[in-house]
Amino acid sequence: MAKREQPKDEKTKKYTAEQITVLEGLEPVRKRPGMYIGNTAKEGFHHLLKEVVDNAIDEAMAGYAKIIWITIHKDNSASVIDDGRGIPVDVHKQTKKSALETVLTVLHAGGKFGGDASGYKVSGGLHGVGVSVVNALSEYLRAEVRRDGKIYTQEYKRGKATSKVKQDGKVNPKDAWQHGTKITYKPDAEVFTVLEFDLPFVLDHYRQQAYLTKGVHLIITDERTGFNYQYYFEGGLVSYIKHINRNKALKTQPMYVTKTVDQVMVEAAIQYTDEFTETVLTFANNIHTPEGGMHLTGFRAALTRSLNNYGVKNGYIKESDKITGEDMREGLTAVVSVKLPNPQFEGQTKAKLGNAEVRGIVEDVIGSGMEFWLEEHPSDAGRILEKVLLAAKARLAARAARDAVIRKGVLEGLALPGKLADCSESDPAKSELYIVEGDSAGGTAKQGRNRRFQAILPLRGKILNVERARLDKMLSSEQIKNVVIALGAGVGDQFSVDKLRYQRIIIMADADVDGAHIRTLLLTLFYRYFPDIINRGYLYIAQPPLFKVQWGKFSEYAFSEKQRDEIIGRLQKESKDKKAVANVQRYKGLGEMNADQLWETTMDPTNRVMLQVTITDAEKTSKVFEMLMGDEVLPRKHFIQTHAKAVKNLDI
Repeated sequence: MAKREQPKDEKTKKYTAEQITVLEGLEPVRKRPGMYIGNTAKEGFHHLLKEVVDNAIDEAMAGYAKIIWITIHKDNSASVIDDGRGIPVDVHKQTKKSALETVLTVLHAGGKFGGDASGYKVSGGLHGVGVSVVNALSEYLRAEVRRDGKIYTQEYKRGKATSKVKQDGKVNPKDAWQHGTKITYKPDAEVFTVLEFDLPFVLDHYRQQAYLTKGVHLIITDERTGFNYQYYFEGGLVSYIKHINRNKALKTQPMYVTKTVDQVMVEAAIQYTDEFTETVLTFANNIHTPEGGMHLTGFRAALTRSLNNYGVKNGYIKESDKITGEDMREGLTAVVSVKLPNPQFEGQTKAKLGNAEVRGIVEDVIGSGMEFWLEEHPSDAGRILEKVLLAAKARLAARAARDAVIRKGVLEGLALPGKLADCSESDPAKSELYIVEGDSAGGTAKQGRNRRFQAILPLRGKILNVERARLDKMLSSEQIKNVVIALGAGVGDQFSVDKLRYQRIIIMADADVDGAHIRTLLLTLFYRYFPDIINRGYLYIAQPPLFKVQWGKFSEYAFSEKQRDEIIGRLQKESKDKKAVANVQRYKGLGEMNADQLWETTMDPTNRVMLQVTITDAEKTSKVFEMLMGDEVLPRKHFIQTHAKAVKNLDI
C-alpha cells in the first residue's frame, strides 16, 4: 500500500484550538450573507424588507396589529411601522440586555420559539433570524418602540449597537401611531450589488400578503416618486381569487372554507372557470409554497372525494365510473392557506410544506366544507360536474391522440421526411434543435448549420393557439405533432423531460410582427404543455441581427436600432472622409440572409446571442398568456392601447 505523504508545512500539520475560527454575534451573517438571504443581488436586497414586514404581519396574524406602514425613502433606505404591541424593552434574563437589543443582535432570538407561552402561535419569519439579519446587513438601523404611552429608541451600525435603549419622551395622543414598532434601515453598500428598490416587485408581494391576512391595512409610500398605495381586502382569499379570475369566463361563484383544528387554521377559496388549465396557489403561514406539500396533497384528495361523492349521489356519475383528480382540476382556480404553530419546510427556500399532520386536517376541513357548499349551491355544482365529465371524455380522446402520435414517432424512427433535418450527435446535452419559421428560412438554416450537433425543424405558417385547446385538439395539428415527435419526450401525463433528444431548443423566427406572433404561439405551447423544458433552462429564443452596416470593405451586424446608430457613429468618427455614408441593409426575414450570414450571426456558438426563457413569477406569467392568447378581447385591447406608443418601425 502506498504511503500517504505528510504535509511539509508545520502550520498545516497542526490542528489545535488556534485553527478554529469563532464568529461572534452577527459576524456569520456578514461573512456569508447568501446563507441567510439567498444572494446579495435584487432578491436578497428585497428580502431584507420582507423580513421586517413579516414581523409586522406576524403581529397582525396574532390579532394585535391592524395597520402596517411601509415607506421607501429617497436614499433607498426603508421604514416599516406596525400598530402592534411593540417589541419588549425590558431586560432579558438570559442575555442581560434589553429584549429589543436581544432581538436585533442575536440569531434565533424572538417570540417565535417558546410554544404556546411565547409571543406568537403562528409566524412566518426565516427560521426566526429575520430582523437580526437585517440589522447585520444594514449600514445603519434605528428601532423605535411605542409601549404604554412611552417612546423607546436604539440605533445600530452594521449590526452593532451604537447606543443603549433610551426613552425618548411620550407618545402624542393625537398621533395616528400610538403603539407598536418602527424599524428604519439602509441596506449596506458593502454587501449588496443592487441598492435600489423595485417598486412593482414590492407592490406585488405586499398585495398578496394583504389578501392572505384578511383585514390588515397595508400602506406603501415611495418618497422617490411621491407614490402612495393602500391594500385592504375584507374578503381575504375570496378577494384574491376574484382578482386572479378577473379576466376569465366563470363557471361558478367563489367557494370559501375555513376552520381551525388542533391549532391548524385551514382557509381556502375555490372557483371554476371555463379554462382548460388549473391555477392553485398554496401558502403556509403566509409563505408561498410553489412546490406544494402536505396541504396541497390534502386539498386535492378532498376535491376528488367531494366531487365524486356528490356526482354519484346526484346521478351525474356511476359508482363504477368515478372521475380522476386530473379531470377535477381542469378550469380550477384555488388558493389554499394554512397557519400552524411549527411549520416544517423542506429546503431553506421553504418551497414545500412537510408537516404530515396537515394533510389529514386539510382533507377533512376542505372535504366537509365542499360537500356542504355543493349541497347549498346545486346549480354551481351541476356546472362543475358537467365540466368535469367533459374533461374526462376529452382525456380519453387525448390519450388516444397522444398514443397515436407516439406510435407514429416510434414507427417512423422520429424521421420526418422533408421536415426534420436531424443532427448526428446522440448525446442530448450536446444537441440543439432549431424550430424555424417557414420553409425558406428552414432551408437556409439547414445549409448554414453544423450538422454534427444542430437539428432543424421548419414550421409552415402559424401553429395552433393552444391557450384555448385541449390535448386532443392540440395533437390534431400537424405542425405541433412534428414538434412533439422531434422532441421525443412524449406529451401529456407521459411526458418525461429526461427523454428529450435535445437539451437546447431554440425558437428562430423573423424580427417582424408575424415572427413575434409565431414566437408567442410557440412559447404558449411550451409554457402550457412542456413547462419542465422551461424550468430546466432548455428553451431559448434566437436573436438574428436587424441590420448589416457596410463601410467600404468593413461590415458589422447590429441587433437593434441603437446599436446600428452607435456603429455608424463610431465608423464616421474613425473615418478620414467625414462625408462618407454607411450602407445599411435591413433584414426583414431570416430567408434574406445567405447560409454563411445566418451561421455567423445567429447559429455559431462563438458569436451568437440567445435569450434563455425562464419563469420568475408563475402567476404573472400565466396572466400574460391568458391576456395575449385567450378569448377575452378587452384585456388584450387595453394592453395594445397602453403599449402602442412604445412600438417603433412597425412592419405590417
